[in-house]
Amino acid sequence: MAALGGDGLRLLSVSRPERQPESTALGGPGPGLCCWVSVFSCLSLACSYVGSLYVWKSELPRDHPAVIKRRFTSVLVVSSLSPLCVLLWRELTGIQPGTSLLTLMGFRLEGIFPAALLPLLLTMILFLGPLMQLSMDCPCDLADGLKVVLAPRSWARCLTDMRWLRNQVIAPLTEELVFRACMLPMLAPCTGLGPAVFTCPLFFGVAHFHHIFEQLRFRQSSVGSIFLSAGHLIGPVLCHSFCNYMGFPAVCAALEHPQRRPLLAGYALGVGLFLLLLQPLTDPKLYGSLPLCVLLERAGDSEAPLCS
Repeated sequence: MAALGGDGLRLLSVSRPERQPESTALGGPGPGLCCWVSVFSCLSLACSYVGSLYVWKSELPRDHPAVIKRRFTSVLVVSSLSPLCVLLWRELTGIQPGTSLLTLMGFRLEGIFPAALLPLLLTMILFLGPLMQLSMDCPCDLADGLKVVLAPRSWARCLTDMRWLRNQVIAPLTEELVFRACMLPMLAPCTGLGPAVFTCPLFFGVAHFHHIFEQLRFRQSSVGSIFLSAGHLIGPVLCHSFCNYMGFPAVCAALEHPQRRPLLAGYALGVGLFLLLLQPLTDPKLYGSLPLCVLLERAGDSEAPLCS
């Protein structure tokens, strides 16, 4: 595998001497240029998404309903146009995915039920400690809590709450579409499938640094607390929404909690079970065939570890 400059991005090499990457076979640019096109496309998407939040100039804080409504419009436009970036990338690199664009981006019915349930279950296991903390501090019992959650009036109230819609619906849908569904197919032929899975969140994290300046501007948090919280398609969207709901774990509050021993045990157990179950619950075989594997085969990497 050859390295791309100082960026450390691995280029997919030919697994057999007589076979060439399809981008070259189709008369497209070489593998080095393909990598640059992929990275530049992802950066453009990230900048477009964040930039769309600031086309509306306002002195109001980001949680004001008027600001949220305007940003809804912007990010929905950018997210709707983001698949065009993948189409442009395909034309520039000459790589033909061998499957439809929507399937490549994760919009498919095959394996939809395990994809919706297993990642969310795994995320909830990771948040075992915070969930215990939430239940301990909640004044109502489980039966009353379920009544509130299942009541149509509660859902109607949520659907009219701009902050709830942003955190639980719009942000998970649009961010996962842009930063995962569109970026992953473009990065995978360049870095390989495994590294691409870990590279996409880096674009996502950098794109969220604008929250730091907003919160400092309106004096909503200290610099230390902001950096602690800033680091934080059906499966990722549901997990994203759940994480938005839970927020950053209140570890300091857990340390001072009257029942801190069982609570800290829950935190440790959740992390331990998460690490133990991470590999079996994310086994690609549980979710049907991977369209990205077809893409990698056509790009010249027929022996990708996650695809074998």
